[in-house]
Amino acid sequence: MPQLIDFIMHIDQHLISIVNQFDSMTYLILFALVFIETGVVILPFLPGDSLLFAASALAANQAFNLNFAWLLITFFVAAVLGDSLNYEIGKHAGLLISKNSLFGRLLNQEKLDKAEAFFNRHGGKTIVIARFMPFIRTFAPFVSGGSNMNYRKFAFYNVIGGFLWVIICCLTGYFFGNLPVVQDNFTFVIFGIIGISLLPAIVTYLKNKLSPRQEEIE
Repeated sequence: MPQLIDFIMHIDQHLISIVNQFDSMTYLILFALVFIETGVVILPFLPGDSLLFAASALAANQAFNLNFAWLLITFFVAAVLGDSLNYEIGKHAGLLISKNSLFGRLLNQEKLDKAEAFFNRHGGKTIVIARFMPFIRTFAPFVSGGSNMNYRKFAFYNVIGGFLWVIICCLTGYFFGNLPVVQDNFTFVIFGIIGISLLPAIVTYLKNKLSPRQEEIE
């Protein structure tokens, strides 16, 4: 865990080491990181937004020989395939619920029915918005699969969400990541990215705590 925290907090330095050591294989490594972060529900703590930002900042610097267009394609494909895998995991996990299993108690049929009703009403925008929220980004496709959200609807918003996430994070990193003030305070910038990403979830939580909930998935 300390190594992971160090990787996240100094992701720019670690990415430089990866690029220098692996050259063109860097795209495969970046693909794997994003695919696992979005596709494996038990690994939501891997870097997401900060990874896209830092890699794009390196692509803007010709010294590192990273092609920005290839980065966009790599991240987009990894994000879409990762969420698709997560959806399938959630779908099959929902079919294997057992009353005697720990997983079954956490995700029983009643919860799945409520989740299904929720995603039928708000599923599209939930999948898109969740892209920009750490942890929630990983669990949203899993829950949508477990609640039997229509796959065509999921796939449509999965592509839209993945495209917007990659474009916004990568363009921001490409155009602002190499500014001296950003480079000199990169750790604080990473904290800022994480904080901004978590802000919608915090606001929603506080709003639900301070006002009666009109709809709830328990």
